[in-house]
Amino acid sequence: MILGVKRSGSGAMDGMAMAESTSTPPLTSIVEAFEELGKFLQSQQQQQQQKLSLDTFCQASSLVSILFSCLGLAFKFAEMEYVSKVDDLVEASKTYDTLESIIDFDVANDMVKTPGSHSRNLRRVRQGLDLIRALFEQFLSTDDYSLREAASTAYAQVCAPYHSWTIRTAVAAGMYALPSRDQLLVNLEETLSREEDEKVHPGLTSGD
Repeated sequence: MILGVKRSGSGAMDGMAMAESTSTPPLTSIVEAFEELGKFLQSQQQQQQQKLSLDTFCQASSLVSILFSCLGLAFKFAEMEYVSKVDDLVEASKTYDTLESIIDFDVANDMVKTPGSHSRNLRRVRQGLDLIRALFEQFLSTDDYSLREAASTAYAQVCAPYHSWTIRTAVAAGMYALPSRDQLLVNLEETLSREEDEKVHPGLTSGD
């Protein structure tokens, strides 16, 4: 188990403040943050290491919350849960250095499946990231760019199996209130066309 006291403050909150203080569109900031994470993990694999900084993970994950808020009421429950779990990990990053360290601690103390444990919250954050990934994969691959179809498919794949009938029903009803494709892009302050975005960030639509 690797434990370490973090010397800095809330890196995730600092990351959000930096993103808000620049003119970079939110979607571009998110893509760039996760591209950097991908490069880091690839280098770790080449060195046969698997130690991702919890603080770095929180910085990237915190940026994704704006995507949930732009989706409206249909994903309000997912947004609230995601944000609360990221906040928990941000707090944990003051004590734990890496994702592996919180998992090691919870495994050693038989807390992996305990409600409120950092490992369980990490799994929920990953589920939120998977939901957004699946949504945009569907959104960008659909000929008519129907956000409702993309969101419905993504939700059914990622979250529906774990939600109660009440939540699934509420989400299904909320799908009709989703913004249009153009309005979503306006909400995200994304000024690049789909073709231009693919040239800048080809990995966004490659499914990698």
